[in-house]
Amino acid sequence: MADGSGARPLRVLVAGGGIAGQALAFWLTRGGHSVTVAERFPALRATGAQVDLRGQGIEAVERMGLLDAVRGRLVDEAGVAFVDARGRAKATIMANTSGRGRQSLTSEYEIMRGDLVRILHDATKDDTGYVFGMSVDGFEQDGQKVVAHFSDGSSGEFDLLVGADGQGSRIRRAILPADFNPYRRIGIHMAYWFVPRTASDSTIRDTYMVPGGRQIMRRSHNPTETQVYFVMREESEEASAIHREPVERQQEFWAGRFRDAGWQTERFIGGMRTSPFFYSQEIVQVRTDTWSKGRVVLVGDAAHCASPYSGMGVSGGLVGACVLAGEINRHPGDLPTALANYDRVLRPFADEIQGGVNPRLLRLGMPMTQRAIDAFQAATALACFLRVPDLAARFSKEDRGGSWQLPENPAPISTA
Repeated sequence: MADGSGARPLRVLVAGGGIAGQALAFWLTRGGHSVTVAERFPALRATGAQVDLRGQGIEAVERMGLLDAVRGRLVDEAGVAFVDARGRAKATIMANTSGRGRQSLTSEYEIMRGDLVRILHDATKDDTGYVFGMSVDGFEQDGQKVVAHFSDGSSGEFDLLVGADGQGSRIRRAILPADFNPYRRIGIHMAYWFVPRTASDSTIRDTYMVPGGRQIMRRSHNPTETQVYFVMREESEEASAIHREPVERQQEFWAGRFRDAGWQTERFIGGMRTSPFFYSQEIVQVRTDTWSKGRVVLVGDAAHCASPYSGMGVSGGLVGACVLAGEINRHPGDLPTALANYDRVLRPFADEIQGGVNPRLLRLGMPMTQRAIDAFQAATALACFLRVPDLAARFSKEDRGGSWQLPENPAPISTA
């Protein structure tokens, strides 16, 4: 049995095979439950740009016994430099590798999203049923079960359906009122892709500010590839709609917005067309008072996307999976209690990481004029000269998740 109390193991369907979905499967299978992960992509979606682990997210990975595997795949990023049009660093903030305090702009645990997905998959594939090329197109539920309808026309009966299907979650849309908008828009858009690495691409992440509230970032994750990020402030309908257009149209849009930006823009736009990976998104937060309805529950970005600027998106998904699994493993025969506890325990953490994203401060870091850019870089250079970022990181008592503590181990020892 799942908890030794006489309750039978649960049949759980997880919609989405990303980081939160796989982490949840890890803990639930160790609690004795039968877990199926349905991923709409035809294979493991081990793509994406660089992500970081911070605070409670590092602890969650350590509890899974996967921290050494993560350390073996870390990206060597030594810090963040703010550069001018000639590529000269005006100010550099180094990573905090002291083991004390909080992480700086770059984390001690930087890893490619695809590598983290593969690590989680290797840890779950023997105990979890994975179905690729399959999405959950609908469901209905009653007090005893939830029936999921799949994209191939088949159906399945489960005790619990988990929406781990990201920022644009279809499961979330199905359990919330039709007129409810869960998105908090920040007025910032981002696209990222890979280009071939050149000799001048160092282990320092370069950030180049462009008038008009635009920014270009370059970071290199292996000997042959470099990541490129175009970021801009814009609140137009065109900018919000472009992310749903075909990739070719998205690339035309971003090339048009940045063609006059200078620095290495020509190189970056030239490599856009042949990149093995391209992604365009609006930076939003997902905020809703409802994370579950009956036998359907949300986890990760589907529940509480904090945006990339929180620095806690991946960590938030790992922590949320840990908390949800813990409550289910402790109360497998009483899902209403388990899901209510999940909300009660995790909500303060989700509020903390979302509240750390201040749109006004973000816009301050994306100046509209060259004069404002020069002032920003001068102030940052002075702060670095005085070692303000380094001292603030080392002597901070809390990372971005605040003082919230990860609950006890979510996988009690199962008994037959």
